[in-house]
Amino acid sequence: MVAMVLNLEVADYDEWKKLFDSDPGGRKGIATGHTVSRNVENPNDVFIRTEYRSVEDAKKVRQQLLDSGALNRSTVKTPPTIIEVADQVTY
Repeated sequence: MVAMVLNLEVADYDEWKKLFDSDPGGRKGIATGHTVSRNVENPNDVFIRTEYRSVEDAKKVRQQLLDSGALNRSTVKTPPTIIEVADQVTY
């Protein structure tokens, strides 16, 4: 499985979520799914994981996201990083 992960500090989660849902990076139609998580001690600290069929798909969306300027509205703590799952266990 291939995914893109990033961590952002946003000014207002509800406003940021509207921007995310508007899909400025064009993930819909390319990604196979996503997870948005929030830090329980700071709900404006947001973690995003978007899953893809291939590294090429993930790279395409990462570039579209960077080109869109959407990340300029937040503090990027971890930039969009493409990862492969090396090990996964469910308990």
